[in-house]
Amino acid sequence: MNNIVVQKFGGTSVRNLECMKQVLNKVRKPLADGNKVIVVLSAMAGETNRLLALAKEWSHTPDAAELDSLVSTGEQISVALFAMMAKDEGLRARSLLGFQIPIISNDSYGKARIESIDSAKITGMLADYDVLVLAGFQGVDPGDRITTLGRGGSDTSAVAVAAALKAQVCEIYTDVPGVFTTDPNICADAKKLDRVSYDEMLEMASMGAKVLQIRSVEFAKKYNVAVHVRSTFSDEPGTIVTQEDANMEAVQVSGVAYDKDQAQVTLVGVLDEPGVCASIFTPIAESKILVDMIVQNPSKDGRTDITFTVPRADVDHTLKILEALKKDIGYLALLSDRGVSKVSVIGVGMRNHSGVAAQAFRALRDENINILMISTSEIKLSCLIEDKYTELAVRTLHQTFVGSEQQ
Repeated sequence: MNNIVVQKFGGTSVRNLECMKQVLNKVRKPLADGNKVIVVLSAMAGETNRLLALAKEWSHTPDAAELDSLVSTGEQISVALFAMMAKDEGLRARSLLGFQIPIISNDSYGKARIESIDSAKITGMLADYDVLVLAGFQGVDPGDRITTLGRGGSDTSAVAVAAALKAQVCEIYTDVPGVFTTDPNICADAKKLDRVSYDEMLEMASMGAKVLQIRSVEFAKKYNVAVHVRSTFSDEPGTIVTQEDANMEAVQVSGVAYDKDQAQVTLVGVLDEPGVCASIFTPIAESKILVDMIVQNPSKDGRTDITFTVPRADVDHTLKILEALKKDIGYLALLSDRGVSKVSVIGVGMRNHSGVAAQAFRALRDENINILMISTSEIKLSCLIEDKYTELAVRTLHQTFVGSEQQ
């Protein structure tokens, strides 16, 4: 079997015929080097949103399984059209949907997780075809229902297939030339990174960077898949996401990320007793709501305040859960604030450099930006701030750390 290259193209890369012709040119390059190519495609730009809007017209509360069946058709259109074009150009190609491989997932519709991939079937088909065009974003559950993997799920499809086939590389093509030190739309001096570690990319993805879906990075790290993030519309090298090395550790901070999809919830006057935190966060976890930052104030007169953050879309659900718990946990008031965001500095070098927190706090203080909450890991420092200061905070932290290192 020849070497296998996996290439994934996002919605902007397949949005029309001209763009798909550029995709075909990208596919020809590894073919010319004697490789087999797995092409993973997203739906055309805007198509998934159009299908979701249709669902809302037909149903006030669309059934989750039927919704997956509907939105998965966007990728089906992309792969069929591209395969037609490739065949017209003389390539031995065919399209494949998730259930035809199959890509087996669990039944968490809308955010399913891949459980297995029939790599033997794909390998067998590569004996007859040089190019297999796979529908990204989709799988099939044990009950033969179509599932989708969540927004950006085509990234996960591509990396998972690359891992299953032990492909030499997984190229993620998008409308940006790589991973930047921060959002270039906010910070004009943002620089493209040549290499970034899996752990740094995981933190960037979890903190709001939209270049790669976080689960695709988890797959890449687990199975040691080299991921090359690059642009469909140019030939310049992009960013390699890979194992960390000594050169990465020498850099104190690799990037600054932000997340505006945040909300703050505060329980005032909670009874300070054993088991209260478990009573609060267990039902929230059971509802699959992600809790990030958590702060508990010192106890006073047997009561304490507990503040935490959740995604903005989950605030109303979270408040309903907590309102139902009021008699059990005995809080005095329930507050929420949707006007917050999170900014983070990230870098594997933070493990070996002291003073990052102090520098960040001074930089934000000098711009009169108040820090509401703080969370840290070995390679990340995150600050919750008022939403209106997000862009200023990103520029300030980028100049403090990344800008000064690149001068």
